[in-house]
Amino acid sequence: MRTVRRLFYKDIVGAVTFVAVAFLSLFFFIDFVDELGDVARGYTLLHAAVYSLLLVPGHLYELAPIAVLIGTIYALARLAQSSEFTILRTGGLGPGRALALLASLGFGFALLTYLVGDYLAPLSEREAAQLQAGAKGTQRIGRTSAWLKDHASTPEGERSYSVNVGATRSDATLQDVRIFEFDADGRLLRRIAAGRARVEDGRWHLENVLVTRWNPGDGASAAVANDERVQALDWPSTLSAGVVAAAVLPLKTMSTVELFRYIGHLSDNEQAAQQYEIQFWKRALYPFACLVMVGLALPFAYLHARAGGISLKVFGGIMLGISFVLLNNMASHLGLLRNWTPWIVAATPSALFLLLSLAAFSWLVRYR
Repeated sequence: MRTVRRLFYKDIVGAVTFVAVAFLSLFFFIDFVDELGDVARGYTLLHAAVYSLLLVPGHLYELAPIAVLIGTIYALARLAQSSEFTILRTGGLGPGRALALLASLGFGFALLTYLVGDYLAPLSEREAAQLQAGAKGTQRIGRTSAWLKDHASTPEGERSYSVNVGATRSDATLQDVRIFEFDADGRLLRRIAAGRARVEDGRWHLENVLVTRWNPGDGASAAVANDERVQALDWPSTLSAGVVAAAVLPLKTMSTVELFRYIGHLSDNEQAAQQYEIQFWKRALYPFACLVMVGLALPFAYLHARAGGISLKVFGGIMLGISFVLLNNMASHLGLLRNWTPWIVAATPSALFLLLSLAAFSWLVRYR
């Protein structure tokens, strides 16, 4: 059994690696060519090449199930064409053992996908965004005009805050920050507008600040607004640097743990978290798609060589991989539009392909 395991693992890992490298080379070339249009003073060919390289881990995470499917189909189809798989079946390799061998290898691919998607890809995507922003001179990364909420208890009573962050710079500072302070009755008391801000140790260090206070009238007169400009101001807040980064940085730069924390923050402040919940469950369940793909590839080993050459089977694997990606993306958008349960949205594509693989495997083992 050890010899059979070594034969399977060597061929499949080699084929999956070859397919992954081929796909990543193609995507690197596409990203590099796309960046050539922005090459100018300050943003050189080297910057474009490094930026494209930093996007590779993210592409690897997205393409891992497809690479596993195509590579496994190719390796098993080659074993079937050379009659090696038939000999192994004659020697006692039953369907259950073959499925168990591939399942253990699938868990290995799933673990690798999780590590790449949860640690390497978010870090590289963040570095890529910072490199591009700094080299192009815009100094802005991520999304713009992100809104956050906060609450605090003061000697004057309960206060709620709505915070708007215009953008974040490559040096981790925030730009165009506006803070709106409301009392327990929802009346606007104060607005703080800052040109720059930095979040450290539960405090926001604001620079170039304009503070506007509204003094309520006595009923006969209207409220009066007073402006005060200060060079620097410290604003205490429970909004940590991680929460702010999650709000302003691209969604793909967040790990599973960061998504979980940010969802908790949104829930505590009664904000919509559907998009982040779907992304969280996709991150948590997506690596198991590799396990589904090796199961989907196993029926190809039971197809006789007359049922089609290796190229035809690989083409079928490519079509299955593309359909999985389309279904996965479509499920996310439909779930967001229809407000479906996030974990069901994330699990549905893999569950459908798992049922397809089990049905195909059962039919082939029984009738072929």
